[in-house]
Amino acid sequence: MPKENVKPPMTFATVAELKTWPPDEPRPFTTVLLFLRANLRKARNGNEFLVAELGDRSGSFSTTCFNDSASFAFFNSQPPGTVVRVEGATDRYQGKFSPRLTYVVALGAEEIASGNWLGRLVEAAQEDPVALWDEFLAVIAAIPHEGLRATVQQVFDDIGERFRAAPAAVAMHHAYRHGLLEHTVHVSRVARALLPHYPQVDPSLALAGVLLHDVGKAIEYEGDLAPTKSVTGILQGHVVLGYRLVRQAAMKIKPRLDPILLERLEHIILSHQGELEWGAATLAATPEAVFVALADNFDAKMGMVQQALRNTPVNGEFSDYLPGLKVSLLTTPPPTGAAAPENPPA
Repeated sequence: MPKENVKPPMTFATVAELKTWPPDEPRPFTTVLLFLRANLRKARNGNEFLVAELGDRSGSFSTTCFNDSASFAFFNSQPPGTVVRVEGATDRYQGKFSPRLTYVVALGAEEIASGNWLGRLVEAAQEDPVALWDEFLAVIAAIPHEGLRATVQQVFDDIGERFRAAPAAVAMHHAYRHGLLEHTVHVSRVARALLPHYPQVDPSLALAGVLLHDVGKAIEYEGDLAPTKSVTGILQGHVVLGYRLVRQAAMKIKPRLDPILLERLEHIILSHQGELEWGAATLAATPEAVFVALADNFDAKMGMVQQALRNTPVNGEFSDYLPGLKVSLLTTPPPTGAAAPENPPA
């Protein structure tokens, strides 16, 4: 790709560092990033352009690549998860960080290994995944009803390591390695804290539903470095995939799970998205389904808050726009200084 006339680039700034640079003073940079995804769009004049998203574990940004640029051809031909060296200049579009790229090239496996780039590029759960998995297994063991406990255990015996490593989303919340496990454990913490206040909610069904509500995402997403939806995920979605996993597991255990309990457990999975336009197959119509849908929504939104707080530059007052919250988040702490730890103990 031909280079434009820019000043010598600075060395390997992170995304978070780039975002701290003065917005009214475009500055050249060079760095190594992960190509996350690209969306092909069409301008009003009919010309195609790409919006490419790149990032590292400190954050991400989008940049526009027009169809007459070398970056358009590059990102249109590369798979998500490609590690790239980029040069460019900081810039903003409609108040959002959106740098202009002047050079981009894919790194080979040896360059990636010798530079130890993956540790800097790939975001992962904030908590230790081994400890999260131990806590997850403890929640399974704590389900009072034997049949529901056996059904949950059978599902995770079947799905194995895929659940432990999977993200909870591509972009919205907990969208990183082990994010699905982290999100599910966080929802279980919310559920266990709230269950004593709602005796009308059956604890066995609620806990089983919490642990299983997103299990279909272990099949819906694929890719270690930059997760994308699998073909099966696109055609069926995690709600239907989770429903199928649970039904298959319930058919394996002996004695069989009571059909009424199985139907109610399946209903939690089918309705946990909360609204039909959000992907729910039906609306929550049992106390346990309402409880799980609300607990899931609570942690999903707080996960967005936590990630925004981590990724917003220290000198930034507001985060980037968060589609899941429909706002830019005020990230400066309150003057009391009384904010709770990000990950309080269970």
